[in-house]
Amino acid sequence: MARHIGIIAVSPEGSAMCYRTLAQRVSSVAEPDARPLITLHSIPFSRYLAAIDHDDWEMVAQLLQWSSETLAAAGAEFCILPDNLAHHAAPMARAGSPVPWLSMIDLVADAVVSDGRKTVGLIGAKALTSGSIYQTVLGLRGVKVVVPEPGDLQAVNDIIFRELIHGSVTEPSRERLHQILGALSERGCEGVILGSTETPLLVTAETPELSLYDPVHLLVAGAMDVALGRRPV
Repeated sequence: MARHIGIIAVSPEGSAMCYRTLAQRVSSVAEPDARPLITLHSIPFSRYLAAIDHDDWEMVAQLLQWSSETLAAAGAEFCILPDNLAHHAAPMARAGSPVPWLSMIDLVADAVVSDGRKTVGLIGAKALTSGSIYQTVLGLRGVKVVVPEPGDLQAVNDIIFRELIHGSVTEPSRERLHQILGALSERGCEGVILGSTETPLLVTAETPELSLYDPVHLLVAGAMDVALGRRPV
């Protein structure tokens, strides 16, 4: 019997994208009775934003743990977190969770290493690119992580928090993001991790000679493998 999947929602737009993609994959399972259940728990995004603004990652962890406990009570057998920045608090939250979590960061690292990449770019919120969420995991596997130049970092951060988290997509922002991806390619990146859950809203095609890693799509694929018994959590 398929395992029940719990989604810890943070950003409404990003969580909705994850749910939609996962639900489509679930529907593709040939035998209806073998399709896994999905439960999503969402705490108001404003509470996460307030905690992040105050650099209060302990509070972020408490919110994440609250969701995992609620999902477990609803029958979820494991959890997924489709939010890149919130992973900074994930180790604290997982420690008190009644069910295991499937790590999106590890899945991305697995894909990068499997492709033989030695240098990858990372775009996302400034708090993500200046932290160690991806840098540590990939560094331990021999992969160098390159982030955009300061001006480009600020541009990405502004696009995320002024537009993408609200579901807004503008053509100037799409063009700016593709310029930033091109600059990372010129600096030797063989691929780029889309380290904001909503970034795929702006990316319509791969930049030439540059592979794009969408963490949410990798997480959905991994969650399906776990739910269907093809891999452990």
